[in-house]
Amino acid sequence: MGDLLQYVPGALSASFAVSIIVVLVLGTITGIIVGALPGLGTVLGLVMALPFTYAMDPATAIALLLAMYVSSIYGGSISAILINVPGTPQSAASVFDGYPMAQRGDGALALGFATIASFFGGIFSLIVLVLVAPVLARVALEFGPIETFALIVFALTTIAWVSSGEMLKGLLSATLGLFLSLIGPDSMSGDIRFHFGNLFLSAGLTVIPLLIGFFAISEILYQAGTLKDAATPAVKGGGFRVPPWSQWRPRIVTLLRSSAIGSFIGVLPGTGAAAAVFVSYADAKRRAPDPDTYGKGEPSGLIASEASNNAVSGGAMVPMLSLGIPGDGGTVVLMGALIIHGVIPGVRLFAQQPDLVTQIFVLLVFANVFMLFIGGAGASVFSRLLAIPATLLMPLVFMMSVVGAFAIRSNPIDLAVIAIFGLIGLVLRLNRFPPAPIIIGFVLGQPLEVSLRQGLILTDRDFLAFFQQPIALGLFVITGLILLNLFGLGRWVRRVCRRLAIERQ
Repeated sequence: MGDLLQYVPGALSASFAVSIIVVLVLGTITGIIVGALPGLGTVLGLVMALPFTYAMDPATAIALLLAMYVSSIYGGSISAILINVPGTPQSAASVFDGYPMAQRGDGALALGFATIASFFGGIFSLIVLVLVAPVLARVALEFGPIETFALIVFALTTIAWVSSGEMLKGLLSATLGLFLSLIGPDSMSGDIRFHFGNLFLSAGLTVIPLLIGFFAISEILYQAGTLKDAATPAVKGGGFRVPPWSQWRPRIVTLLRSSAIGSFIGVLPGTGAAAAVFVSYADAKRRAPDPDTYGKGEPSGLIASEASNNAVSGGAMVPMLSLGIPGDGGTVVLMGALIIHGVIPGVRLFAQQPDLVTQIFVLLVFANVFMLFIGGAGASVFSRLLAIPATLLMPLVFMMSVVGAFAIRSNPIDLAVIAIFGLIGLVLRLNRFPPAPIIIGFVLGQPLEVSLRQGLILTDRDFLAFFQQPIALGLFVITGLILLNLFGLGRWVRRVCRRLAIERQ
């Protein structure tokens, strides 16, 4: 932490640049809209914005994406409160008390609670990020190729957590992503692999067309095939009203505890905000003096949900920045964006680019402040946007996705890539194959291969020597324990041990 303080004045000065402020405003407005409109969500919004960051410098591109990341999580609460439909999965618990408040005429007050709780949770998690990430980064400086390989193997366990209960299908999706990462030139020898005689494939695949195809195009096709009711939803109220201190005072402990829960769950790779909000909501209800009021318009339930889901945003960036482990779909896209702009998250980032890391921290503060003021000032406008029917929204998303993909290189082949992988993504989605593991496998595939081959060179092709390195061995053990638990083998071992203990008696 102390090492980064010297870069704070420069980061503040750079962050007040006109270009940064403009993209923060645009990113915040766009993020809130993307979050508020059901059917879009954080990941899809980031994917649509990613191609437009290609011509930006790294700091400006990061500012835009961070603003969208933070504000889209908050934006989901607007539709959850006013039309009883969470705009993002992170706001799933906000409907329990937010919509009943809107039904009784307190929609503006509910949006006030949600906005301020989201801001507080985001700032709380940023403090956690600033304190924890540099410590992890200093430990990570001891990593060589063998330790890096063990870390990436551990990172691949996040596939199971983002697979929505379909672990086998998630593993198959990740295998597809790993294969796609092998297409093109070998990073160590330069040999061209798996190009199938196609000149375009000989250069390999890039992450943006894959993201747009798997997330944006497949989502558009899925909604086009499943949309049954295009009627305009009924919006209950709107506006923004700051809750008085008398209503905050008895709920401060809930605000703090939910922010801490969200930050902790965010640090755990692959857990995500959807899990955090239900854990926080259940904890708040369990500790409440009158739990029967929850689900009937209790502000504490709304505070617990919104503080925790925004706290996850900063917490999830801890493993992403310091270890290169993407914790959820949003951080997968952010990690891909950083790599595109020459910023490699992981073990060397804090040592090699401390000025940029410090600016990321400062930009996160700015993003949360802009979310607070723009969210409050524009609540009435954002509420009216909920009346846009999906039949108008999805064609607009499709147009932006296609234009964004083509604008990167002006190469028609990229349009073919997003179309092909959009169809593949639709087939996978219809068969309940999660798309996020594909991108995780693609992003981690190349560093996994390089670290493995470098480690084998160091050990004279003796893979067992990997287990003689203390840090790598510890990571392999942790990975093994996680896999045992995920596959239920841990419970089987405990049953066997209990049976043997009974027999001995």
